[in-house]
Amino acid sequence: MPNLSDTPPSRLQLRRAVTSSFLGSVVEYYDFLLYATAAAVVFNKVFFSALDPLTATVASFGTFATGYLARPLGGVIFGHFGDRLGRKRMLVLTMVLMGVASVLIGLLPTYAQIGVLAPVALVTLRILQGIAVGGEWGGAVLMSAEHATSRRGLWTSFTNAGAPFGMVLSTGALTVTASVLSDEAFLSWGWRIPFLLSVVLLAIGLFVRLRVEETPVFEAVRDRTTRAPLLDVLRTHPKVLLLGVGVGLSAFVAQGTLTTYLIAYGVRTGFTRQTVLNCLTLSSALAVIGIIGWSALSDRVGRRPIVVAGAVLMAAFGFVLFPMVNTGDTVLLAVALVLGQAVLHPMMYGPLGALYTELFATRSRYTGASLGYQLAGLGAGLAPLLFAQLDASAGGTATTTISLVIAACCLLTVVCVLALRETSRQDLTTDTPAVRDSGVAGTTV
Repeated sequence: MPNLSDTPPSRLQLRRAVTSSFLGSVVEYYDFLLYATAAAVVFNKVFFSALDPLTATVASFGTFATGYLARPLGGVIFGHFGDRLGRKRMLVLTMVLMGVASVLIGLLPTYAQIGVLAPVALVTLRILQGIAVGGEWGGAVLMSAEHATSRRGLWTSFTNAGAPFGMVLSTGALTVTASVLSDEAFLSWGWRIPFLLSVVLLAIGLFVRLRVEETPVFEAVRDRTTRAPLLDVLRTHPKVLLLGVGVGLSAFVAQGTLTTYLIAYGVRTGFTRQTVLNCLTLSSALAVIGIIGWSALSDRVGRRPIVVAGAVLMAAFGFVLFPMVNTGDTVLLAVALVLGQAVLHPMMYGPLGALYTELFATRSRYTGASLGYQLAGLGAGLAPLLFAQLDASAGGTATTTISLVIAACCLLTVVCVLALRETSRQDLTTDTPAVRDSGVAGTTV
């Protein structure tokens, strides 16, 4: 292993940027997805205890969705200043905001203690989480992409890989806590421990992030930044932004289904909470490999073939997912989650980091990439809420309808991907968007 002191500055900074982006993503998504798991197994009992179980689950998923609704706002806010002042400063702020919000969730009084103020405070902190993660992703991806001189798919994939790794840590923390405590103790105070532990991850993440320099691509245009990055995105390439949202939508709908909705559905079907969490932890760990692997392959064959293949396969998989869970067989539950989350979902999700980066000009790249990604990300927040509502309305028999919704989103992704040109060979040092409105459809670059 070469000594870092002998490593050229550009390569050393790339390594630090990739490490920082991965750890930052782990911290952000540990906190953000910890809420998702808690929403499925804890919050309906702790913050919505006055409601019947199914309605409480819907309400719990509703607060979960508010975080996703706030993510585009975070993308616009931090994207604006990230495009004007630099990527690094914004990433430090997003990490601190997420860490503080998560610790405060762990300190919240319950509904039994302060009544309706408890869910109100919960929603407020969830919105802050959403704003933080909305600003984090775009900056983290850009730090890796704009430091890299080649293999952008590989290097940016570590940011996306941080999401399932954060899920491993969050579900693992809840699993360990729940396994050593009685159900009564876990629901009373034990669930708070994983939220409070986020302060440790925050300290580690900040230590690494503060050592990364600003990207050379941004430094090259620092004197030519636009005063209104959002207006630049909306005025210069609005069609590209809309197509970008369509490209990512199905990946997020699948993510929300596999990592959030399926927890509550599996428990209701008859699996123990621990069994579902164990299977989810396994699939999340393997998803890290899947994301990095498919993203690296996209550097060789292009972003479009990988994403299209993943969307087509996920559309078909949606119709066998629930029958596999309904068997009540733990092995089939594990296979369903591993196949869905660790194999098929990474095909759609992994290359998105590089793809969104390549769609926009440097002067408004933080804003454009963040907004496109976070608008698509609404699918992960709204899908569990929509599916819970459909299931409640149909008395628990809406799985075919849910599968049709997933397939429709996948079809939209295929159409949008094919409408974009291939971007994997785009030079980010040119201050022009990778795909112009005048050439959205058609041939590859």
